[in-house]
Amino acid sequence: MKIFIAGSMSFAKEIIETKEVLKKLGFDSDFAPDTYECFHNAHLNLNENLTHMENHDIIRASMEAQDKCQAILLLNYPKNGIDGYIGSNCLMELGLAYYLKQQIFLLYPPPPVEKARYSVEVTHMKPIILEGEVGNIKKYLNN
Repeated sequence: MKIFIAGSMSFAKEIIETKEVLKKLGFDSDFAPDTYECFHNAHLNLNENLTHMENHDIIRASMEAQDKCQAILLLNYPKNGIDGYIGSNCLMELGLAYYLKQQIFLLYPPPPVEKARYSVEVTHMKPIILEGEVGNIKKYLNN
């Protein structure tokens, strides 16, 4: 079982740490190819650097990595005053996961619809909520 780890690049450190947690749980995982680069270069953390994104075709490269996985784990930590924050790129990754019939896991519940209209669509995808604990994924997946 291979899990794609998604999340805002402002959480690049947490994405990298989650890869190690999943490894200890016996799971293989992957994430966006520029995660380490975003971790080491704060100016890339929000993926707002269009030149960087275009030069590395980040969206396509991430989708190609995700396509090789059987599940997605979205680290939707609070951000910008929104609990369960899901950014635009993560929303695309969730849509791809749904299309690919990957099992979808969210670290926290999606934000309330009053804060994020797309919560209806995310809820429709029937994600499993891990209640803030990555280790809870073990209850739902076999290695």
